[in-house]
Amino acid sequence: MCDLHDQHEHDHETATAGHPALSRRRVMQLLGAAGVTAAAMSADADPAMAAAAESADTDGSYQAPEGLAEDSAAKRTALGWITSQADRITGLNEEIWELAELSLREWKSSLAQADFLKKAGFQVEFGTAGFPTAFTATYRHGSGGPAIGFSGEYDALPGLSQKKGVGHHDPLEYVHDPYAPSYGPGHGCGHSALGTAAAAAAAAVARAAERHDLPVTVKFFGSTAEETLVGKTYAVSQGVYDGLDAFLDWHPSTANATGWGSTTAMTAVTFTFLGVAGHGGTPLGNKSALDAAVMMATMSEFLREENLAPSGRLHWVINNGGDIPNVTPEIAEISYYVREGSPARVQVLLDKVIAVSEAAAKAAQTKVSHRITAACWNQLPSRSFAELLHDNMRQIGPPEFSGEAQELAKELQKSLGLPEKGLHAEIGALNPPNPVFMGGGSTDVADISWNVPTVSMGAALAPIGTKMHTWSTAACAAAAPGRAAVLAAASYLAATAVDLLTQPARLKAVKEEFAERTKGVEWKTALPEGYEPPMYEPPAWFLKQTGQKWPPSNITWPPRRVVSQEQFSSLGPELAPQK
Repeated sequence: MCDLHDQHEHDHETATAGHPALSRRRVMQLLGAAGVTAAAMSADADPAMAAAAESADTDGSYQAPEGLAEDSAAKRTALGWITSQADRITGLNEEIWELAELSLREWKSSLAQADFLKKAGFQVEFGTAGFPTAFTATYRHGSGGPAIGFSGEYDALPGLSQKKGVGHHDPLEYVHDPYAPSYGPGHGCGHSALGTAAAAAAAAVARAAERHDLPVTVKFFGSTAEETLVGKTYAVSQGVYDGLDAFLDWHPSTANATGWGSTTAMTAVTFTFLGVAGHGGTPLGNKSALDAAVMMATMSEFLREENLAPSGRLHWVINNGGDIPNVTPEIAEISYYVREGSPARVQVLLDKVIAVSEAAAKAAQTKVSHRITAACWNQLPSRSFAELLHDNMRQIGPPEFSGEAQELAKELQKSLGLPEKGLHAEIGALNPPNPVFMGGGSTDVADISWNVPTVSMGAALAPIGTKMHTWSTAACAAAAPGRAAVLAAASYLAATAVDLLTQPARLKAVKEEFAERTKGVEWKTALPEGYEPPMYEPPAWFLKQTGQKWPPSNITWPPRRVVSQEQFSSLGPELAPQK
């Protein structure tokens, strides 16, 4: 995530924190509390949730199968390549961590990852789906083999700058402003490690295929803007992932775990209010767009009791609220992430948020418009894929955390007021998803999962009890914890992919389950008709180096200007002087 903190990882942490798995009685209580009926869990209502619920373990009898992952010469080659290239792999993670580039502007980070794959024999093409910093790297050996995809990301988050390996909050980049001090960007979701491990896994599989003559097409998708859930959702709608037989995904986490639960569907929407500027000392007649944004934020909070189910999430930020108190803000923008268990439920909640915006605009005598910046589905589970991946994780073992890594983790936990448990140094049990979906994070990988069999897993990079999207994760991502997590994650992904090549029956089972789960379901992008993805104009040097032209054909450039044409508010007829 990135925005995603996988539900199966959360469930694992809850279990290891001393809370038992949900009992049938507790499940029924939660079903009642959430207003969920058996009918609501049907495939017609929500195929992804039904898929997870149908295979939920309500009596505790599930045992993760063993023996699915098999030792092979090809797998040993892949894992051996990762070990032999450990310095290069961890060095790439550290390079991207140092760059800390924001979504849609990962100029140097994308080049670094693409260069790594070029040296591994991949053909690289930039500009995937029109995004300047997205690329597709392809390696082919032989003909007639399966097409295996890997997911790479490399965007940082704003405000999460942190010195590497430091156990207390100490931003690497502090932005001094006497009115608004802030921090620079940082890899508080660990995407420097995410993209690096996935690239290493793709390269390892390519090496194994070459040495052992395994027909395969390995495709690595360097994806931009995961933190805003823009890159993959749009790329899927443009057919970028068509033709794949399987797709492997991972994310830094606080646990080493996989599963087949779902995620929340999400729509990201920005509301723009337009008023009339004026001097704050003579405010009569001014129209404050900020007043409208504040009223919207306040009113939307009142949705929580009667309109927000336990499976939903609603969070917002005012990303443009004016510049100085003595100028009434003429333009203000507030952005929301609206999450629910399915796209249909997201739409119901989104309609209520839009209604709130209209009420706020009317009360503040301003105009309001909104634009959807991203929208994704909830992830489609794959039990057979998760079981194969888990067996590989179990056989390979947890990340090899050094004493230095554990010491840093405990320092961070102490700094954050958490129990000093260090890093998760075991492979989490594979457990069926809880039958009651209680919400959580979102991922643009979800849209891929409806088009190709997909598996996701987490590897421990951050200390137990901490969260993604924090400076503490940034402290770990390229330090000792991150170095161990990157190598482990690359090994888990590569080993699982090799099994798909050497054991055709495993790939067949994964594809058959996918066909069954998607039977009768027509995936359609949640993005609105006519959607144009947000983009920044690249530097000339980047365009030249990647062989691209600006603008791409799928956007309008320059974008439409947002300018207020509102008039001052009337106070009514002038009052007659008193005599």
